[in-house]
Amino acid sequence: MRLTPIDLCIIAAYFIMMVAIGIIMKNQAKKSKDSYLMGGKKLPWYMLGLSDASDMFDISGTMLLVSMAFLYGFKSVWIPWMWPVFNQVFLMVFLSKWLRRSNATTGAEWLGTRFGLTDKGVKSSHAVVVAFALMLCIGYMAYAFVGVGEFLEIFIPYQSIKDVIPFLDQNVEQFAVGSPQYTDALIAAKHFTAQFYGVSICLVATFYSIVGGMHGIVLADFIKYMIMIVCSIFVGTIAMMHLADSGIVFTSKMPLGWDDPFFGMELGLDWTNIMHDAGVKLQKDGYRLFSAVVGMMFFSGVLKSLAGPAPNYDCQKILSTKSPEEASKMSGFISIILLPIRYFMTMGLCILGVLYFKDLSVSHAADGSINFESIMPAVINKYLPVGLVGLVLAGFLGAFMSNFSGTLNAGQAYIVNDIYLKYFKPDADRKSIIRMGYVSGTIMVIFGVGLGLFIKDVNEIFNIITAGLYGGFVCANVLKWYWWRFNANGFFWGMLTGIVASAIPPILSVTGTTDFFEGTRLLYFFPVFITIQLVACIIGSYTAPPTNTETLVHFYKTVRPWGFWKPIHALAEQQEPGLQKNRNFSINMANVGMGITGQILLTLLPMYFILGKWTGFGIVLALLAVIFAIMKKTWWNRLTDY
Repeated sequence: MRLTPIDLCIIAAYFIMMVAIGIIMKNQAKKSKDSYLMGGKKLPWYMLGLSDASDMFDISGTMLLVSMAFLYGFKSVWIPWMWPVFNQVFLMVFLSKWLRRSNATTGAEWLGTRFGLTDKGVKSSHAVVVAFALMLCIGYMAYAFVGVGEFLEIFIPYQSIKDVIPFLDQNVEQFAVGSPQYTDALIAAKHFTAQFYGVSICLVATFYSIVGGMHGIVLADFIKYMIMIVCSIFVGTIAMMHLADSGIVFTSKMPLGWDDPFFGMELGLDWTNIMHDAGVKLQKDGYRLFSAVVGMMFFSGVLKSLAGPAPNYDCQKILSTKSPEEASKMSGFISIILLPIRYFMTMGLCILGVLYFKDLSVSHAADGSINFESIMPAVINKYLPVGLVGLVLAGFLGAFMSNFSGTLNAGQAYIVNDIYLKYFKPDADRKSIIRMGYVSGTIMVIFGVGLGLFIKDVNEIFNIITAGLYGGFVCANVLKWYWWRFNANGFFWGMLTGIVASAIPPILSVTGTTDFFEGTRLLYFFPVFITIQLVACIIGSYTAPPTNTETLVHFYKTVRPWGFWKPIHALAEQQEPGLQKNRNFSINMANVGMGITGQILLTLLPMYFILGKWTGFGIVLALLAVIFAIMKKTWWNRLTDY
């Protein structure tokens, strides 16, 4: 891989700037606990939105999106529903407001708003959420650590630095080239080099995160996102120039229907006579019955979205906003600023990959099949000019750092608020709290990086965490918003049962016990997991008394949710005669529907633009204008309505 001195200077300058941000923001972060962990709840919503979008614009995700665009074309816009990407719409429309009204510092602390501090199961519920959050944080930090090291090793390989950094020299040359010993030694050297890069970059991210607090994180994320905007524009423009100069009819190189976002019962993309490996990959992914898969992704995605944000950096950014209204604005801004910019780069890299696929040095899996996720680094290396390569790498490395630091900040908040201040030193002064923030951040990094050092395949841990923990997160966190009788005991048993039940299939898969749950097949078991969780939630709730009336009335009057709250509304109305119910369910759901449609259109917009499909581009732009105009009246102008 090539990396010129100019590119290296750009990357070095970026890291120096990140360290400087930590030093500059140090005094600002030391003002108070809220200032350190949440920016004093004084940061503008658009800055927090940019920071959150920056956390989502990562290397691994972009590599995956480029490979999806290459294989599935315009139909790839539906696949992110798996995560689900439209949870930001639910947050934008109503859930961010509800969450921010709690005035809590962390998701676990929020439980006190909903369940109080005395009910049966409150302590165990608090403990399971804190444990969930810390496991999630450590797992994502390990994922970020391993991923950034492996990506950077592609661009600055072991051979190019072994003479500069002596302890990386593993004496690979002592073995005959091509021998098993040579291959094993080279793999070990590359892995060790990747770990060295991972540790180095994580140390920089740790410095500005721990020292600068939320102020430092948000400022660094803002700078990084400005870099990514510039990079995306350049990459997309370069792709359009190559497409125009090539004289190739682009669609002739792809299967029929590749440039059409609509689909029938089946996917309908036939790669057989174009690229055998692509056809094999589509079959392995399990998207043939595309309508069924998308339907199940939508069903599971709606439930995951109704649960609200997981206790990670997304939740932390919402709680850091100035007001409930600004929390909603921030969540809405994320989709607007993230999707067109990210997909302009994604589609640009995809187009270059399609045009020059035969000339790319793509990597292969152990079975000899093409690793389509390597298209992105292969294109960056070969077809981006000097300087832009360094800028793109600086931006992507910054993306890993922002994700790492955002996760670290969330972990610090849980340790400081939900462990240190709650159980050890409730009356701690400001200096002690800030000092504990430093210590907790260091502990989180040690565990996260330490875990990364001991694993070779980060996908295994990533799958267990996302499929297991996130699968168990859903039911209990849906019921806590919408059903008054749900209590802390039900929350604990629902979370615990859900995490255990939904973790079993991915564990069986990664241990090689069975391949029955691989690919999209796990989606079809989502109703089973939900049923198990629902039973546990209901039994747990009815084996303990309801949450005390005072807590429920206060929650209802403060958060103002809609749902099954009739008995509590009657009690609240006795205290405040004339208190109105939240009757916004219908308008909220209408806005959610328009918001999800808007997300799809924002994703398609750069795809049509780069390919020069001006009719499609015009239709998408017109539909977006209509949605924006309607939601200006139905959402923006009504932000203060419950």
